[in-house]
Amino acid sequence: MTLNIISAQQIVFSGEVKSVTLPGTMGSFTVLHNHASLISTLTAGDVVYVDNDGARHESAIAGGIVSVDNNVISVCVA
Repeated sequence: MTLNIISAQQIVFSGEVKSVTLPGTMGSFTVLHNHASLISTLTAGDVVYVDNDGARHESAIAGGIVSVDNNVISVCVA
């Protein structure tokens, strides 16, 4: 899967990952390979992702939106 985390100022992260956990407005949720397409709002919290080497990474966000489609996760953060 490809994860893109972008803000108005920069590309925070762009790369291949095994999983992504996001702070959704209705609660956190995890996206895995072949997840159903979705669009969701995000609240303040941490985006946690595991890269293809198995390393765990966290990125704090103030909120935003996420789009998941065809194994591409696009996160636009505030």
